Amino acid sequence: MILASVFESGVSIQFYLILATILFVIGAVGVLIRKNSIILLMCIELMLNSANLLLVAFSTYFGKSDGQIFVFFIMVVAAAEATVGLSILVMAYRNARSIDVGEFNQLKG
Repeated sequence: MILASVFESGVSIQFYLILATILFVIGAVGVLIRKNSIILLMCIELMLNSANLLLVAFSTYFGKSDGQIFVFFIMVVAAAEATVGLSILVMAYRNARSIDVGEFNQLKG
């Protein structure tokens, strides 16, 4: 396992905590301040990947595989979210000719 050799080489769990926190904050700030729908989906994926990083790091640190199983399910949910989100964006672009989140309130019927 790759992470097992990383932990044995002297990289501490705090490094993974800091890295995952930075990635999550970047994703959260992107969701809050950006209006482009594609960027919003990418920021949500970034937040999910930061959670995956922590799950794998703690799973390897404690020597159990539970976190890696959760990562598999999170990846499946993220793939479904990307598929549904992109299909909604394609339909919204066909109707409104924009992918700006602020323009989506005009699609109310």
